[in-house]
Amino acid sequence: MITINVPNPDITIVQRKQDENTDAPKIKPVYGFIDFHEIPRDKGGLILFYNNKDELLFVGKARKLRQRVSKHFNDNVSPLKNHRDEVNKIEILLVEEPMERDILETYIINTQYAKYNVDKVYYK
Repeated sequence: MITINVPNPDITIVQRKQDENTDAPKIKPVYGFIDFHEIPRDKGGLILFYNNKDELLFVGKARKLRQRVSKHFNDNVSPLKNHRDEVNKIEILLVEEPMERDILETYIINTQYAKYNVDKVYYK
């Protein structure tokens, strides 16, 4: 039997508003996330989208994470296109090895029952 260990998220961002009572510079929200800049541009990995009930909505993988997350919010062919307003939290797992990304993506989709993933689903 093969044992697969899903790593803890390297980055977690949650939709929130900036505290206006501080002297910090104003951060323009990107898709409602003011911490969007924390997602690396040139790293590969997995993206997990959650709603405000902490239900897994969608799992995706990418060679360039920030670009791919952005595409999910802008693209008309994204499986999330009709559910973007549900996304409340994004978790990022940094995984550089492409085969490891594929295995982890399939494993997470099927063990955590990602709501809007239609490919790689074996539990239905």
